[in-house]
This record gives sequence, structure tokens and C-alpha cells, in this order.
Amino acid sequence: MTADYPGAARWVPTGAGLDELRRAARGCQGCPLYRNATQTVFSSGPPTARIVLVGEQPGDQEDRRGAPFVGPAGNILDRALEEVGIDRAAAYVTNAVKHFKFRQDGPGARRIHQTPDQREITACRPWLAAELAIVDPDIIVALGATAGRALFGPDFRVNRTRGALLPWPAPPHEDAVRVNKFFLATIHPSAVLRADDREAAYQGLVADLRLAAEVLG
Repeated sequence: MTADYPGAARWVPTGAGLDELRRAARGCQGCPLYRNATQTVFSSGPPTARIVLVGEQPGDQEDRRGAPFVGPAGNILDRALEEVGIDRAAAYVTNAVKHFKFRQDGPGARRIHQTPDQREITACRPWLAAELAIVDPDIIVALGATAGRALFGPDFRVNRTRGALLPWPAPPHEDAVRVNKFFLATIHPSAVLRADDREAAYQGLVADLRLAAEVLG
């Protein structure tokens, strides 16, 4: 890590529970994204969750409200989870990167989402590793490429593994956060909003999440 990207490890308390992690994450300065974000957006869901859903980063609404997946993409995710019979309240929902990365062309202008780069993903990974160690889910779902890279490293591609229920970690990578569970990759719900054929994209997301629902029984 460089001086600008010291990484989150120094802010992650040893032996902490989720509530302590959430409190500690408020002060994280592991990468420069904390400077412009409104707040750290950590996670929602119980420590006993059998499924962990990992997204990319907070969006505009999430940054303002301090909770993951509460904007338009969150509405898509909620709808898809309900359709396959997964209770959102019983799931653990988090992001690979905990601060909103955006571009703003002048004061008062709309904040435009920017994809986190690998240094930012790597800097934030200790939080995700700590979360997974506590929750110990039956299945981990990566919602999009950034989540996959956080879990497996920079060579991860969603389309190589999408829609297949795989043992964790798969594919193996030296940077993988290792847990003996199942893994599933799918698109980020925001991809449905950007798709030319939204219904087809949504149905693909639902089909992928149905596999996760089967693991949960």
C-alpha cells in the first residue's frame, strides 16, 4: 500500500463483532474515497445470515442514507429476492467498497458514479474479510465484477462463472478470501437499469438468484 492507500487493516479491530466493525468503519481512511463521501456505508443484515450478497459500492442514495442497496438498484434487488423466495431482512448485504466514488462537475451538480479501481478494492478488502469471517454464510453471491474482484482478485470476470453454483473459492486465486462455502456470481442490479432489454436482464438476475435460493432450501 502507498501513503494514499494505506489499506483498511489498521482500522479493523481484532476479534470484533459486526456492531463494533460498523462503528470502527466510520473512521476508516484506508483509501482516498473517504475524503469526498458523506459517510461510510457498511452493511445490513444479521450475523446469523445464511446468505451474503456483495455489491460494488454505495450509490448516491446509499451515501446519503448510510445503508446499502436503498436506491434504484436496491429496488431491483429487493424485487428479485422476493421473487425467488429469499428474505432480504434475513440476508447479509454489503459492498466491496464502503465509500461512494463519484465525479461531480461543479457545486450542486449531480454526482456521477465511478467504478472503484483495484487499489481501492484491495484497500477495502479487510472489512469484507472480517465480515465474512463473522457471518460464515452458506453461500456468497457476488453482484457484479467489482464484488468478484474483491473476493478473487483482479483477474475475475463475471461472465466466466455467472449462473453456476461453485464451491468456494472458485476460481482459486492468491488474493481470494477463503471460506469453505458456495459461491455464485451474477450481474449487479444496476446493470438491469442500464440494459437495452431490461426485462431480459432482470429475468437473468432472477434465474441466477434462484440457484442461491435452492442452496438455502
